[in-house]
Amino acid sequence: MRTCIDQLLALPHIDAPRLKGEVHYLAGRLEELRSRRTITNDAYLDAGAIQGAIELVANMIDMGVPQSEIQDHLRSTLQRANRIELKHPGLNWAVESGRAS
Repeated sequence: MRTCIDQLLALPHIDAPRLKGEVHYLAGRLEELRSRRTITNDAYLDAGAIQGAIELVANMIDMGVPQSEIQDHLRSTLQRANRIELKHPGLNWAVESGRAS
């Protein structure tokens, strides 16, 4: 999750379809990890907060919020993702390891 937010922040322009795609990926990947018991229910719920925050930012883009504010919200979300990773070590790797190369 931290990795995807870092990649989003590195983009010159962040668009809603890209964020919505990320939300879709996270939803599927987190459900898969939880059902396989690779992550705990607590990690699943905590990661869901990041998924929800990214979805909120996508909606903000659709409403015409300036890119500077979008980046601020993503930076805040990144800080939350870092705290969640400290609480659930390996969560970022588990999520990101499911991406196609």
